[in-house]
Amino acid sequence: MGFTIGSSRTMRDIRTGTRRRGRSSECTAVAEYTGLWGWDVVPGARAAAGACSCGRTDCTAPGAHPLDFAPTIRAGATLDEATGTWAGFPGAAVMLPVGRAFDVIEVAEAAGRRALVRLERMGLPLGPVAATPDGRAHFFVSPGSTAELPRLLYRMGWDDASLDLHGLGRGTFVTAPPSDRAGLGPVRWLRAPALDSATNPPRARLLLGTLAYVAHRSRV
Repeated sequence: MGFTIGSSRTMRDIRTGTRRRGRSSECTAVAEYTGLWGWDVVPGARAAAGACSCGRTDCTAPGAHPLDFAPTIRAGATLDEATGTWAGFPGAAVMLPVGRAFDVIEVAEAAGRRALVRLERMGLPLGPVAATPDGRAHFFVSPGSTAELPRLLYRMGWDDASLDLHGLGRGTFVTAPPSDRAGLGPVRWLRAPALDSATNPPRARLLLGTLAYVAHRSRV
């Protein structure tokens, strides 16, 4: 995957967290996601006191959805392009479209933390892993691979089990750190992205057995 963020200076600025004057933490994160990790980013709504910044009184997901009128900042945008566009949406949440550069396997955060320890001990390849303030863990896997989940769970013998495990694919969005989700608090990285894991996340099948086992044990 080829992408650029403009210059070696801006590459150093993003990697070290150095910010230019007037650039928020969200702007810095957006530039990192588009420039280093090759992810598209969309400005999202925020929630405060139960109300969504989208302005709809009947909003079904306050502070947890993209803004309808906001443009997508494409992977490969330079630092100035990314932060320039983001400046037009002050206070927006950083949201990532699922199904393009990655899919997501979602489990309860407690189960996700235990699974992450097991997976790291086994030396299995891992992508980024995020934790949401509502107690969920998001394991980033290769795009399109969550479509395999029903077949894989059947082959592994988990198809009849009641598992708190879900695949998120194309058409869904996840809130990314450091943004607040649904007015509940910030999303955090349990395993931060790196060049190898962000641009080449693992197939879902490599993680699914451990995630299903831990999710099942967590319900016992």
